[in-house]
Amino acid sequence: MMSRFNGRILAELEHIKQSIQDILTTPLGSRIMRRDYGSIIADLIDQPVTDVLILKLYSAIYTPITRWEDRIIIEQITISELAAGSLILDIEAVYLLTDQKINLNIPLQMGAAA
Repeated sequence: MMSRFNGRILAELEHIKQSIQDILTTPLGSRIMRRDYGSIIADLIDQPVTDVLILKLYSAIYTPITRWEDRIIIEQITISELAAGSLILDIEAVYLLTDQKINLNIPLQMGAAA
């Protein structure tokens, strides 16, 4: 398991964070051989913040992670910051290899800044 940015070896939890970042920042339908990989977050992130948007974001986060990241079971997702083009997630989950509860803080940048 290596970093997609510098090729260095990553610890398992760091690799899970990287995997979640990749899943959520990949626009749904953009991978040719895997059209159902990714998330619709990029379509939502610049909309005005309303209760409906927040609900859509939680769904756009939970659904693809549970589908594509099978090393964890999500217990809670908190959006700790929502700004134009970015958000920060706090995910409480169970790491299935050890049955330990883990806390993942994951920043997401959409668009060219990613």
